Amino acid sequence: MPTNLLSAIECKNATSKGAGIRKLHDGDGLYLWVYLDGRKYWRLRYWQAGKEKLLSLGVYPKISLRDARNRHEELRKQLEAGLDPSAERKATVLRKKLFAENSFESVAREWYGKQLHTWVPSHAKDVKRRLETNIFPSLGKRPIGEIEAPELLAAVRKIEKRGAYDLAHRVLQVCGQVFRYGIATGRCKRDLSSDLRGALTPHVKHHQAAVRPEELPELLRAIERYDDLGDRQTCLALQLLVQTFVRTNELIGALWVEFDLDNALWIIPASRMKMKTEHVVPLSRQALAMLAELKELSGGSRFVFPGRNRDKPISNNTMLFALYRLGYKGKMTGHGFRAVASTILNETGFRADVIERQLAHTERNEVRGAYNRAEYLSERKKMMQWWADHLDMLINGANVLPMIKKPKH
Repeated sequence: MPTNLLSAIECKNATSKGAGIRKLHDGDGLYLWVYLDGRKYWRLRYWQAGKEKLLSLGVYPKISLRDARNRHEELRKQLEAGLDPSAERKATVLRKKLFAENSFESVAREWYGKQLHTWVPSHAKDVKRRLETNIFPSLGKRPIGEIEAPELLAAVRKIEKRGAYDLAHRVLQVCGQVFRYGIATGRCKRDLSSDLRGALTPHVKHHQAAVRPEELPELLRAIERYDDLGDRQTCLALQLLVQTFVRTNELIGALWVEFDLDNALWIIPASRMKMKTEHVVPLSRQALAMLAELKELSGGSRFVFPGRNRDKPISNNTMLFALYRLGYKGKMTGHGFRAVASTILNETGFRADVIERQLAHTERNEVRGAYNRAEYLSERKKMMQWWADHLDMLINGANVLPMIKKPKH
């Protein structure tokens, strides 16, 4: 390399001397460009295929004279090898960009964005938290196509070590969906989660607590007496949950605009349903009476069950803690009312399809799901009124399940 022309002190003290740009030559195409406002940049001037080209090497003094010369030397070696430093730099930037776009985290977030509109907010939040907490720290920056099964297993086993066996299985399932999306979009070739089947500690699923059908009468009577322990709104919330056997979060978030009281229907929008399909709940005479009382208690709030802040509903734990106060901790949950209703209605003789539809165990097929919105509605109306009348009978002392006459098809 030719003798250098600049010194460190010259670079430090250099000015443009009133010119817009002053170019200080350091030899063999390396220049320090000094601007009128005091900014200084390193530039490399070179020729490729007979054409003059210019490449930026960085800002002075962040890039010192020594640093600039070292970079200059590296680029000169590329030129001697017949490579174009500018093209090589662009290729490196592109490789880094592709590397980032193909990382597990990037693919996972892209997949998440595609799925988001199909999920209820609580599930979306859970999926995002599981990835960000358990997978991204160790695998997030790795190219998805380069990850090996033992790496994924190691990440998931960290969850197992906390004793969270169910969560470990759920996280692995989410990872499997990300890998399958990666296959579909050409970022990887295999779903590693399938290689790990049997590698995790089995999880025994515990169903949410629910009383047996023969225990329901006493629970209903206890709920009737809840006014002695708590507020009237919570008492009515429990009673309406029994009446409609919807999911707890569907009841808690109920808005008055969802109710067609003239036609005795509660139409829960798809955005609030677990399966993102609109759900129709026929309302019995008893349920309508409860809603009339709740309307007075809601004090003009848009929510049927407003919390202390009237612009927000009661918390998810309100009814669960109410059941605790009634002595049913570990014995009954809000979700348990769905199980009890399903058991009794099936044993009583209602058609399984009608019961399943009322439980919103909806078809995942979107076309069929849209059709199912009001499927069996006539039968469901009769069933819901029978259910409400049956609950009254249980409260008043009837413990025997009356058999109904099955409807003709």
